Amino acid sequence: MSTTTSAPVHSVAPVVLPTPDRAVDLRLRVSAPTTGSELPIILLSHGQGPSNHLSSLNGYAPLVNYWAAHGFVVIQPTHLSSRTLNLASGDPEAPLYQRSRAEDMTRILDRLDEIEDAVPQLRGRLDRSKVAVAGHSMGGHTASLLLGARYTDPRSGAEVDLTESRISAGVLLAAPGRGGDAVTGFVAEHYPFFLSTDFSAMATPALVVAGDKDSSTHLTVRGPEWHTDPYFLSPGRKTLLTLFGAEHGLGGISGYDVAETTDENPDRVAAVQRLTWAYLRSELNPGDTAWQVACGELALGRVEEK
Repeated sequence: MSTTTSAPVHSVAPVVLPTPDRAVDLRLRVSAPTTGSELPIILLSHGQGPSNHLSSLNGYAPLVNYWAAHGFVVIQPTHLSSRTLNLASGDPEAPLYQRSRAEDMTRILDRLDEIEDAVPQLRGRLDRSKVAVAGHSMGGHTASLLLGARYTDPRSGAEVDLTESRISAGVLLAAPGRGGDAVTGFVAEHYPFFLSTDFSAMATPALVVAGDKDSSTHLTVRGPEWHTDPYFLSPGRKTLLTLFGAEHGLGGISGYDVAETTDENPDRVAAVQRLTWAYLRSELNPGDTAWQVACGELALGRVEEK
C-alpha cells in the first residue's frame, strides 16, 4: 500500500485483556485498515504528557490513523502510568511503571489470539512474523527496552533485560537518552532508573527521531543531542532522523490540535507520519523502496544511517 493509496480505518476500543497479575486489566485500542491481509503489527507505547487522555489508548491519532490507513495493525495499550487510571502511588514502580510498560507489550504478543477473537474483523489478517514497536518520550524508553536497552533496578541492583525477540524493528520518537551525568537532579531523585539507561545491547534495527530544538531541560543537562543517544550509543543497524525546528511534540504527533504541543506544525507531523511508515515498511519488507523514496522527498530534516 503506497502513500497515495489509503484505506478506511477500523478502530476498536477498549479491547480488554483480563490480567489478574496487574493492578488493572490491560485495555487496548486496535486500529486496522478495513481491507488487506498479511498485515504487519505496530505496538505503540504512549508518553507521559500533561494531558489526561493522550497518555492512554486514546492518544496519537495522527500517527495511528496514518499507519493503519497505510497497511499496519496498530495496537495501543493504556499503561499503568496513564493518568486515566489514577492509580494509587503505593506501587514501588510508580509513577512511570517502567518495567510494566514493556511487559504490557509482551502480554499483547502472547495473546494475539484473544485480540483477534475480540476484533473478529482482524481474524486471519495478521502477519505475526512482522512486528514493530514505536513509542514517544517515555514510550520511547519502553520501546528501547523491548529492542534491547537495559537499566539497573534501583531497588534490587539487578540489571533488567526486557528484550522481545518477536519484535523486528522499532521507532523511537523523542526518546530519553543515556543516564549518569546526562540527567538532571530532578530525574535522579524521582526516576532513579533513568540513571542507568544503557543502549550497548540494543541491537534490533531502529529509527531514532529527534527534534533539534527538543531541549527537555527538566530531564537532561545536555540539550537536544540527548535524544540522539539511542542512535549513537547502540550497536547494529540504526537510522537517525533529525527534524529541523522540532521540539518534544515533533510538530503535534500526540493528538490533533493539542494545546501542549509547543511546536505545532502540520507539515512536520506529515513528515513524521510518512517517514516512520516508510521506514517500517522497508525494514519489515526487504527490497521495498518506500524508505528510499521518502528520504528523497524529505525537506524538513536530515537522515543519518549506520
